[in-house]
Amino acid sequence: MNPRVNAVQPKPDYILAVKFNNGEQKLFDVKPYLTKGIFTALADRSIFNQVKVFNGSVLWPGELDLCPDTLYEDSVAINKA
Repeated sequence: MNPRVNAVQPKPDYILAVKFNNGEQKLFDVKPYLTKGIFTALADRSIFNQVKVFNGSVLWPGELDLCPDTLYEDSVAINKA
């Protein structure tokens, strides 16, 4: 099982900064989802910015969520120099 989300912060250009319970910090690009089904609602910045952690994943109003495995596997590590 992949790590679960501990913290999330919305960033410009529909990016989520996600911290996982294994200490990793990654960036997840939500843009590919903005034209798909119920996720089109996230194109509204005021809704996108309301993201919060819920049960080890992320949740938006209207019970929009993403699988924590998708968040982990399809994100890129934040390079810390």
